[in-house]
Amino acid sequence: MLYPIGIQNFEKIRQGGFVYIDKTDLIYKIAQTGQYYFLSRPRRFGKSLLVSTMEAYFQGKKELFDGLAIASLEKDWTEYPVLHFDLSGASYTDMEALNDKIGRQLETLESRFGVVKKYKTFPVRFDNLIECAYNKTGRQVVILIDEYDKPVIDNLDSPELQDKMRETLRGFYGVMKGKDGYIRFGFLTGVTKIGKMSVFSDLNNLKDISMDARYTDICGISEADLKDYFSDSVRELAEANGLTDDECRQKLALMYDGYHFCEDSIGVYNPFSLLNTFDSMKFKEYWFETGTPSFLVKVMKNTSYDITSLSEQEADSSLLTDISSAFLNPVPLLYQSGYLTIKGYDEDFQIYHLGFPNREVKHGFLNYLMPYYTPVGSETPMMLISRMTRDIRSGNPESFMTRLDALFARTNYQIQADCEKDFQYAMYIIIELMGEYVETERTTSNGRIDILIKTKDYVYVIEIKTDSTPDEALAQIEERGYARPFADDPRRIFKIGVNFSTANRRIDGWKVV
Repeated sequence: MLYPIGIQNFEKIRQGGFVYIDKTDLIYKIAQTGQYYFLSRPRRFGKSLLVSTMEAYFQGKKELFDGLAIASLEKDWTEYPVLHFDLSGASYTDMEALNDKIGRQLETLESRFGVVKKYKTFPVRFDNLIECAYNKTGRQVVILIDEYDKPVIDNLDSPELQDKMRETLRGFYGVMKGKDGYIRFGFLTGVTKIGKMSVFSDLNNLKDISMDARYTDICGISEADLKDYFSDSVRELAEANGLTDDECRQKLALMYDGYHFCEDSIGVYNPFSLLNTFDSMKFKEYWFETGTPSFLVKVMKNTSYDITSLSEQEADSSLLTDISSAFLNPVPLLYQSGYLTIKGYDEDFQIYHLGFPNREVKHGFLNYLMPYYTPVGSETPMMLISRMTRDIRSGNPESFMTRLDALFARTNYQIQADCEKDFQYAMYIIIELMGEYVETERTTSNGRIDILIKTKDYVYVIEIKTDSTPDEALAQIEERGYARPFADDPRRIFKIGVNFSTANRRIDGWKVV
């Protein structure tokens, strides 16, 4: 089977014999029921392929759709003039980059539709292009804009340049409002729905289908898709990794499934990671490795975001769909970027419960976060976690604590008031990452951290207090009966009392019994 990794052109996929997951019934439904649509999805989730498929459909390329659902639905296959703008594939570090990107695409389309008179400003050129395409073909125009928000997203940490980008795009996209009679269909994609962008205020009939249950898997791969298209791939992957088919499916779901784009929706697999896994026959963090969340981490640090709430976040729909307040609250950007997803919904209060979608994202994100809260020295975060996990599995709490002590001993807290918080955050990351390999639980309250770690042979009950003593921590384990549930457990029980000193900004003692 040929996997279309990195191929976003529908025609190339169909002519090249690559596997194509049929979403054309949804495209047909959209094309027949409305005029303007918007869809947001995380990066590398198939938005560009969706737009390319729409382009081929509206250009009447019937032969490309043989055997697909739309072939039996569409009868006319009318060829419309398509104006396809793609704002991906550029780094918008200055206004020149944006002007070049829009200018080159306008020139290509003007040449295609025989535009003679060239105006100076983008809005006037776009307006004129729509009319010329309409007049030349005698048919209404289809407008497809892929990654409409990338120039703004690229400059979230440069407010002044971002505002300039936004103003240019506002004028350009706003042209569509006045050309309604010339337009048959409009479709925009992006990572987020940006407030204060006139395309959303002016086009009051623009339908946002980002959280519409009918289109939840229009991008991405559903469980049904996995069974229908990739049964052979699953079997081959299972054999290559010494797994049964069921074990392989479970691991694929654990690693790459779990995206939910509305309440009570089916889960969706990350297509980029899934296809790469089938191609290489290895389970790896493919999606995470293609982009680092450096700006997100910067926002989280600047807003003093409590990272321990990452898997227990709440938000309403208005917060999730607009990143205008990203500098005050990173949650919308975390959701729109694909690092958090919908895990539950409170219908009474219309509140969404958010969490990591899958192991790839959780593991990759926490692994990336760790050096921001405590230096790992010459080791990578996963080297440190692997050594700590081996200590735990082998029943060596002293070695585990020595590594933990050394880790925080080299931490240079610049502000004493932040040291306890950063210590708690670092412990959260360590325990969550270890939780991929051993069973862990963690609670934090009133200056202390309770940790429970369980392996096949050992149980660790750890109490970490602040500005106290290891003996007081152990006394609390006894007083609260933390180890009592394991009284009849055949595994060896280790009780560990730890004290973190805010004055010394490190662990200054521990005791194991």
